[in-house]
Amino acid sequence: MKKNIFTCTLFLLISLCGYSQNPSGLEDRTYWITVLTKIADPVLENMSKGELKKNMPVETISGALNPPNTRTTHLEALGRLLVGMAPWLELGPDETEEGRLRSKYIRLMLLSIDNGFNPESPDYLNFVVTRQPLVDAAFFCQGILRAPKQIWGNFSDKTRQNVLNALQQIRKIKPIESNWLLFSAMVEATLLELTGECNMEPVNYAIMRFKDWYKGDGWYGDGVDLHMDYYNSYVIHPMLLDVLEVMQKYAKGEDEFYQLEKKRFSRYAEQQERMISPDGAYPVIGRSIAYRFGTFHVLSQAALKDLLPVSVTKAQVRCALTAVIKKHMSVKGNFDADGWLTLGFAGHQPQIAERYISTGSLYLCTAAFAALGLSTIDEFWNTSYAEWTGKKIWCGNPDVKLDKAIKP
Repeated sequence: MKKNIFTCTLFLLISLCGYSQNPSGLEDRTYWITVLTKIADPVLENMSKGELKKNMPVETISGALNPPNTRTTHLEALGRLLVGMAPWLELGPDETEEGRLRSKYIRLMLLSIDNGFNPESPDYLNFVVTRQPLVDAAFFCQGILRAPKQIWGNFSDKTRQNVLNALQQIRKIKPIESNWLLFSAMVEATLLELTGECNMEPVNYAIMRFKDWYKGDGWYGDGVDLHMDYYNSYVIHPMLLDVLEVMQKYAKGEDEFYQLEKKRFSRYAEQQERMISPDGAYPVIGRSIAYRFGTFHVLSQAALKDLLPVSVTKAQVRCALTAVIKKHMSVKGNFDADGWLTLGFAGHQPQIAERYISTGSLYLCTAAFAALGLSTIDEFWNTSYAEWTGKKIWCGNPDVKLDKAIKP
């Protein structure tokens, strides 16, 4: 009995502290791409043929066969998938195996968007019914900003005009006083990038409110109140930073706040890295946890944009995020029999989904793959295995620095 306890304890220590062989950065990259494309395939293979609405299930907590979310879930699936895939797609085709794979998914994404924005297509998306289309048009816009050459640059003139026509409809939707303000700001920032013109009022208003809603140490309130959830990563930091970057590009002011936001963004990324336990688990708190590893949007984007703090290396972020993805993927039930994502956090858990979440919503999980936009020669992929903070500290590694809040 004592021998068995000793053996189990030793096995646990080896598992937690990484004494077994660990994959290389390029092996991690291959794994990320395998997971991303597995998630993307049902959406893009169907929508590229104009069959998304025909074949995509719409699962909600209600269990209804035709829930109200059916009106909006398809735009959710496309817009959120584009956010996650865009940085990788933007690397473009080349003669490598990965480059040929990108070429395939660029083509599928272009066909899907053409169908989604073409009023004559059976997959034409809803841009006017309910306020939800504002949310996912904003995610779509964020994806366009992340792939200006390979996606926007490869649209036909007709598709470009269809996209702009849809965004004009989206502008009519009034956001609520929350992270939604950034959706309107993102649409306007994208119109500025695509056309050279925009309405600055929603942008200025969103920036003003988020200045007021900052709570300290890298956290913004979602409205006046602080919400203990992951919306600072799902939406607030990524969209605020991207909007401010576009404003800087077009000399629209807010340089001081832009510099401040980069500092806050980095601090939040630092906190996210520390949330990841030795085995890739992390706190399951707040709304929208069905977005799974999309929780780490900021951490992955910080690596992509070289905004990681000095206390966090790219290698440890790669290894930490790989552990998170593997932790989720190790659980059965994340996909249905046809490969569509199911409601849940770890497997199929419909009861954890809010009423506003449906099958299309779940594709925000792909935001964790933003760092795939870094080339294979980048330090992120071209370095050996490294322990992240949670793994170091629980294994007694003395090389762990103390954590400090930032001011302001």
